[in-house]
Amino acid sequence: MQIIHADIVFSQDREHLAVHPDSYIAVEKGIVTGIWPVLPEEYKNVPVADYGDGVLIPAFSDLHVHAPQYLNRGLEMDLLLSDWLDKCTFPMEARFADTEFAKLVYDAFVDDMLANGTMHACVYGTIHSEATAYLLERMDRKGIKGFVGKINMDCCELEDLREDVAKSISETEAFLERYSGNKNTKPILTPRFAPSCTRELIKGLGKLGKKYNIGMQTHLVESLWEAEQAKVLFPECSCDTEIYERAGLMDNGPVIGGHFIFPSEEDIRIMQKYDSYAVQCPDATISVIAGIMQTGALLDKGMKIVLGSDISAGHHIGVYTQAACSVQLSKLKHFYEPEGNRKITFPEAFWMATKQSGKLFGGTGSLEPGSVFDALVIEGLSDAARKLTPEQALERFCYIGTKENIKARYLNGEVLNE
Repeated sequence: MQIIHADIVFSQDREHLAVHPDSYIAVEKGIVTGIWPVLPEEYKNVPVADYGDGVLIPAFSDLHVHAPQYLNRGLEMDLLLSDWLDKCTFPMEARFADTEFAKLVYDAFVDDMLANGTMHACVYGTIHSEATAYLLERMDRKGIKGFVGKINMDCCELEDLREDVAKSISETEAFLERYSGNKNTKPILTPRFAPSCTRELIKGLGKLGKKYNIGMQTHLVESLWEAEQAKVLFPECSCDTEIYERAGLMDNGPVIGGHFIFPSEEDIRIMQKYDSYAVQCPDATISVIAGIMQTGALLDKGMKIVLGSDISAGHHIGVYTQAACSVQLSKLKHFYEPEGNRKITFPEAFWMATKQSGKLFGGTGSLEPGSVFDALVIEGLSDAARKLTPEQALERFCYIGTKENIKARYLNGEVLNE
């Protein structure tokens, strides 16, 4: 049994924060059992971890991040999407054929992710099975709940990243067989995006999805070019998402579609049919100018919208920064395209980054009783002349906070050692 004292904030629902100032939370075997303003008599003899006026919040989830691009964060940000991929991203990913190099990068990536309060993630590797296996194992040993995908891609101008279809399928199957039984971090099918894959490769992945009951992550209608090129290459399909539905990739496990900036009504219908997640990556939107998601409108249609850092099109690995940026972009979208769009609130953005995305990983992303206790204590956000309320401290953290404001980190109920 653990008892923690702090100001406590988490999402009550999409539109409201639950705020428990100066309160106590009980955790038993990694699960929250109760919250009280006064500690019940039965717990009087249990030691209390007292964080004073620190704010206890749920840990964050990153549903779209490219681990091999970690070394590129904050670089080449004056390029647009196509040039950025060709000049920055693909050459870096080719280096992950060297597994020893990959280990250095992935060790730093995982440590930085945890340091910034992200404890659950859907992560892209590269086409290289050995390096991607190391990434998955590293996350699993740390206790991070998540999915890691070996990228599939047989259409790429860079020869070092152009896979042979048969080899891509066989290596992916070996990857699935090896890790499907994992407890924490599991494999996921990862066709990069439709124009990077032939019909033969997509169909082969669909068969693997059925055989192993494995979900999929990919990029969906990220740009106008991608949306149109997908229909050129797959003319039998009316939209990007239908390509994956026809291949049998949508109904085997969770489906996580990165970006989802230019969806048609058919894209939306298919995603909702399979209860799929669409991931907004706000920093990436600004950096490579693909477009701005209709976040408010899609939320109002009942879509599962969550957040991703999209390292390294996004430059900051902390998902809390993406919550702030999501609010900012929704205001820009509404200002320049008012018809059918609206700004979102900070509670909505925080909900996307925690409770909504945490559902994918099994009962985390909240601090309500019954939740898995993955949590952060943040502090140092008030001014000498202005004492912030707990919800104000949370909002300020998402806008201007850093990992230095994170006093403590709990994963599966256990304190993470610094």
